[in-house]
Amino acid sequence: MKKIFITVCAVSALIFSSCGTIQSGISGALYTDVKSPVAVTSNSGSSKVGTSNASMIIGIATGDASIEAAAKSAGITKIHHVDSHATNILGVYGKYVITVYGE
Repeated sequence: MKKIFITVCAVSALIFSSCGTIQSGISGALYTDVKSPVAVTSNSGSSKVGTSNASMIIGIATGDASIEAAAKSAGITKIHHVDSHATNILGVYGKYVITVYGE
């Protein structure tokens, strides 16, 4: 019985350890709230700002946090730079936002 319990705990740890991870330059084990750069181009001007996001609650993630979706939301055709903002609380709730600046 003890071996079964240890096996179940080990398998559960492996399965659930990747749930709730969000891309960011750095992440905390308990809480993450990080803004970071994604890309920069040589295009000038950034009068328009578009965003896209994806969110996760208890291991179920939905949304479109692509650069294309963010650019489309503001009608941007020439991207100047892209930033991201990742939030994660205990691996239970997470949100990833892409912000695109351009013309």
